[in-house]
Amino acid sequence: MTVTPGVADSLRLVEDHPEPPPEEGAILVEALSVGICGTDHEIIAGHYGEAPPGVDRLVLGHESLGRVLEDPSGTLQPGDLVAGIVRHPDPVPCPNCAVGEWDMCRNGRFTEHGIKALPGFARDRWRLQPRFAVGLDRALAPVGMLLEPASVVAKAWDHIERIGARAEWQPQTVLVTGAGPIGLLAALLATQRGLAVHVLDRNTTGPKPELVRALGATYHTVPVSELDFEPDVVLECTGAPAVVLDVMCKAGPTGIVCLTGVSSGGRTIDFDAGALNRSLVLENNVVFGSVNANRRHWDLAAEALTRADQSWLGSLITRRVPVEAYARAYAPEPDDIKVVLDFGS
Repeated sequence: MTVTPGVADSLRLVEDHPEPPPEEGAILVEALSVGICGTDHEIIAGHYGEAPPGVDRLVLGHESLGRVLEDPSGTLQPGDLVAGIVRHPDPVPCPNCAVGEWDMCRNGRFTEHGIKALPGFARDRWRLQPRFAVGLDRALAPVGMLLEPASVVAKAWDHIERIGARAEWQPQTVLVTGAGPIGLLAALLATQRGLAVHVLDRNTTGPKPELVRALGATYHTVPVSELDFEPDVVLECTGAPAVVLDVMCKAGPTGIVCLTGVSSGGRTIDFDAGALNRSLVLENNVVFGSVNANRRHWDLAAEALTRADQSWLGSLITRRVPVEAYARAYAPEPDDIKVVLDFGS
């Protein structure tokens, strides 16, 4: 699956795409499936994306799942399930990339499979360097492509807990805004921590309310301001400007707000910034943004998915589309949560 970056609606299936060159990595992988997310839709719309050096088209796909065909390094065995880490460190490298924290790259020269200067995983076969290959339990075969969004959530929780350790911290209540894949996985990891979880979304029908309740969490459709509690932790997963501001005001004393949704910009809201400043300062609250993940977070995500109810994870996948019908996969439908493009069995 390829696009010409910056050119809207240039998505096409290339059936004679060459085999992945050995310099991409020692581990040769047969693609099983890729998940599709908002990033893919924005690249297809021409908003961003960067092809690898020397070519004019970018292979899509950053939510990967494959089966190892060969690994002369001995890191994995033929037949093992594997996912590929999306971001690679910059070549300089910056201080963070130098120690494996490439999710926190400071100079912006990182590369990303299917997004920025590296071919993605939406192709029959791909290669990986061993340090960017994450082995998966065989039980995750139907849902392993969820590892990439789960790694984003694992990073968010890692940083929330590091910030919480600044003082005696005993969180009880979590609010997740948005019940898309990131929001639902954020709620999953919150329930795995034994916290009281609330999920807010505007959908009153479809699969989302039941998926939340199946976790033992509470589903809300009212505005944030009408909630009758002050959460200790908020994971904001919509990127909607009004919701972002509302959750910053709603968090309880010493609360932590993690922003994972990305706003599109271009919208002005009349807002009392002074009141927000006063609240954040006097209540010792923290608001921070989180994106991407490093190897530690991918491993944590793999553990979390292995512990989860597999039927619940499977319910997040609302459509599976064979690669030959790719146009349907990339055309959103109202009740979509996670759409998967299947390459093989």
